[in-house]
Amino acid sequence: MNGYWKRTAAGAALLTGLTVTLTGCSDDGGTPASTVSNAASAVASVGASLASSAADSVSAAAADAQKKLDDITDGVDARDEVTLSGRAADDGGRATVPFTVRNTADSAKSFGVQVNFKDADGNLVDTVVVSVTDVAAGATKDATARGTHQVSGEVTAEVATAVRY
Repeated sequence: MNGYWKRTAAGAALLTGLTVTLTGCSDDGGTPASTVSNAASAVASVGASLASSAADSVSAAAADAQKKLDDITDGVDARDEVTLSGRAADDGGRATVPFTVRNTADSAKSFGVQVNFKDADGNLVDTVVVSVTDVAAGATKDATARGTHQVSGEVTAEVATAVRY
């Protein structure tokens, strides 16, 4: 089960639990205020759990991205050869951004480009590595980075790493 479905299932369970807590009767002499307080504590606990799960998911994506880049041998730093083509956009809840690579070498090359997506506070919310293959000498090639995680709100994109090989 991927992180999105786990968060969705946890959210559904939370809503079900809140409904039971808020509408159920109590034999322990609890007051409505204590019932609401207990429900608020449950919401905070599940919210923290969901945030932790999302952070773990992004950490896993970052580790996967690094592994893909580490697998590239004889590569050179090519961040200056990658241009993002606008702002990150929402594609079905996932961040996307088009970009162009420019091969300044004298032979055909391929690129591994890591794009980070960040929220309005600058927190990493997703990262992806895109392979752009067979870019002719002196030519450019367009590609699109599409995140793998559901995101919401304002998201920006940046080239974290680019390797030409």
